[in-house]
Amino acid sequence: MNTVTATGDRVAHTLYGETMGTRWRVCLVAGARVSLPPLHDAVQATLDGIVAQMSTWEADSDISRYNRSGAGSWQPLPCPFFDVLRCALEIAEASGGAYDPTIGPLVDLWGFGAGGRGPRVPEADEIEAVRARIGWQRIALRGDPPEVLQPGDAALDLSAIAKGHGVDAVAACLRAHGIDNVLVDVGGELSGFGRKPDGMPWRVLVEAAPDQADDVPCVLPLDGIAVATSGVHWHRFERDGRTYAHTLDPRTGTPVERAPAAVTVIAGDAMHADAWATALTVMGFGEGFAFATAHGLAARFVAAEGGDDAIRMTAPFRERLAS
Repeated sequence: MNTVTATGDRVAHTLYGETMGTRWRVCLVAGARVSLPPLHDAVQATLDGIVAQMSTWEADSDISRYNRSGAGSWQPLPCPFFDVLRCALEIAEASGGAYDPTIGPLVDLWGFGAGGRGPRVPEADEIEAVRARIGWQRIALRGDPPEVLQPGDAALDLSAIAKGHGVDAVAACLRAHGIDNVLVDVGGELSGFGRKPDGMPWRVLVEAAPDQADDVPCVLPLDGIAVATSGVHWHRFERDGRTYAHTLDPRTGTPVERAPAAVTVIAGDAMHADAWATALTVMGFGEGFAFATAHGLAARFVAAEGGDDAIRMTAPFRERLAS
């Protein structure tokens, strides 16, 4: 915890911590004498609660218990988990399955998940067997009380949406503590609202692949919006001279081929931005850009191959750029 900048009695403080296998950071504006430990503890407790619900790496989490539950059973869910899963299923349907929260068995098969033993290339018959367990259409929800159906051998994985939800939950937590000017970062998923001490909005530099050079940096002001980036450049492995992305296509059961190096999505909340960034990455540079354009998504694509058309932005994304 430290204090970064100050203007009058408005001071920018920074809090740090760890969650979901990554780090979180909060920049907030408050009085110089504000007590930071209670705010830090509130943020950490919020994120710890999400891990307890949605982490497949925790054997006693709600998601792990669901994944072990018997066929035909209805499993109770905490309200936040229910809301995240409902959003995940909506995006799965809207994306034609490019994003699918039932991808858990496939993640483990390729060695990326809690049940895996490190990256591996499975045999074709293994992939086909696991694909029979995948499909967002198999999942049913019902409310009052919130419950989810275990159709049999289904395994949820919310890693492509949970960090975004975490950003939103932290933002809501800080608002509840009277903090109205904040930039929240959980593993690179971001949300900002309010202003810095100098009265300017929070500004963030959009990621691009390290070997792609932008003539003009891509800077986004964040005030009441969120941004998430997905891509294969930072997450991949090699076997027998071939490169495999960690991003898996639920529709084929295999890693995404010729995927964008990076896809950045702007949305009203980080949960939607996070899941849509994954879905568009799975669709690919051409199909994903066409889909985002047709559906009015604010998205930016960076091609893995480079070239004159290496970066594409939809009109809603371009409109959000800092002038």
